[in-house]
Amino acid sequence: MTGTLAPEAMPLLSVRKLTKLFGNFAACNGIDLDIAPGEIHALLGENGAGKSTLVKMLFGVLSPTEGDIIWQGQPVSVGSPSEARRLGIGMVFQHFSLFEALTVAENIALSLDPKISLKEIAREAEQLSRAYGLPLDPNAHVADLSVGERQRIEIVRALLQNPRLIILDEPTSVLTPQEADKLFETLAKLKAEGRSVLYISHRLEEVQRICDRATVLRHGKVTGACDPRKETPASLARMMVGSDVASVSRATGEALGAPQIEVMGLSVAPRTPFAVALKSISMNVRAGEVLAIAGVAGNGQGELFDALSGEYPVYNNDAIHLRGKPVGRLGINGRRLMGAGFVPEERHGHAAVPGMSLSDNLLLARSRSDRKAFLTGGFLRIVRGSTIKAAARRISETMDVRKSGADPLAGSLSGGNLQKFIVGRELDRQPSVLVVNQPTWGVDAGAASRIRQALVDLAKAGSAVIVISQDLDEIFEVATNIAVISDGMLSEAHPVEEMTLEKIGLLMGGIHTSQSGAAQHAH
Repeated sequence: MTGTLAPEAMPLLSVRKLTKLFGNFAACNGIDLDIAPGEIHALLGENGAGKSTLVKMLFGVLSPTEGDIIWQGQPVSVGSPSEARRLGIGMVFQHFSLFEALTVAENIALSLDPKISLKEIAREAEQLSRAYGLPLDPNAHVADLSVGERQRIEIVRALLQNPRLIILDEPTSVLTPQEADKLFETLAKLKAEGRSVLYISHRLEEVQRICDRATVLRHGKVTGACDPRKETPASLARMMVGSDVASVSRATGEALGAPQIEVMGLSVAPRTPFAVALKSISMNVRAGEVLAIAGVAGNGQGELFDALSGEYPVYNNDAIHLRGKPVGRLGINGRRLMGAGFVPEERHGHAAVPGMSLSDNLLLARSRSDRKAFLTGGFLRIVRGSTIKAAARRISETMDVRKSGADPLAGSLSGGNLQKFIVGRELDRQPSVLVVNQPTWGVDAGAASRIRQALVDLAKAGSAVIVISQDLDEIFEVATNIAVISDGMLSEAHPVEEMTLEKIGLLMGGIHTSQSGAAQHAH
């Protein structure tokens, strides 16, 4: 049950009794693991199980408290990412390590030999990205790119380093199915060349499809190992969680209430040369409804979220109505005051400030009227620390947020646990309208089930919920109605019972149906 190889096999990388303590908390506790040459090895576990801590030690981001890392039979000390790269270890992080003010080529150059010219790096990056179906413009600025395009940079940057072992942390979470297929072809090539891959993913169907072996972590310890090709997604999830994962209970056949958010002919010009224009978008989401919006990354999802949230107010005030009142030119705080809640796609830096505590992040996300519950005093008001911390604790308990302290920094939480807190923070306000962009990106099966059920339950309680997601399984689990966004255009919404993967695929390809029923192609 250690995930080790047979004695006669020589691993490319081994860890023995690897332990990482943060104070008295053991994020990794005596882990043994072997990775063979030419194998794709899955590392599975819930959010907070210790996966990210383990791979950060392998890549030199963190130093082990105890234990050994053995590379090609020799004990090594991996003191930094540059040392890991010199050994032949590359890594693609779940959360991007990119400088937004720099171009794609400049970001890639930071991790390569400084003797290589920027022009040569740009040429090689463009060739490699096209070869693997992950097209990139090496001269584009990162600030202007979608999340999916930023993930492509990380993958291409790692491949350009020609690693013997590549660690991939949720690499397909923001890729299209076609891009994921290209990535899997790339991994097959790496495997055929004798290279190894340590693959972290919560998409268990992927693990079954491409991985040779799997090691399972729970609470910082290795709890199992298996051949994932002989398992089912349900059995793998059970190994990760320790019990069966609850299925989402979606409301069916219930009457919907009054419109809570209406969008009428919303058009928004692109803010940058790389942004997507929104073109005459209309929707009507009623109380009790979950409208799920499917689409391939980079088709206007971020721009639509910005317009709906008021992060970028629109010129036409009547284009968006909340509970019957025009709010197009109203900002995000004004819309929050009207009972709306918002969960953006990017957790770090957008939905939460990593260097601030959970309670401080909770306070930041409240509108001025909401904050009054946490304020006291006269002319100079001070935060009621106990009240805001109690609220943060209540949210953590409701959403099963697992953390190392009572009120830790947001950046210290695993991605899935931070996501649960951010979603719970909005749900705690009981908004009449909730707009969520990619609600379970990089989240394990148990946490995803909890988040999805919370969204469904909010709608059952009478709210209108808009879920923007690239995960079609998620969309079919939570939706009352489904629409598809393609090239900045939104299809008509149809009841989930009438939709199929084939219909959604056609709509993703840009075939829309007008109100008169005629087919239109997006250009």
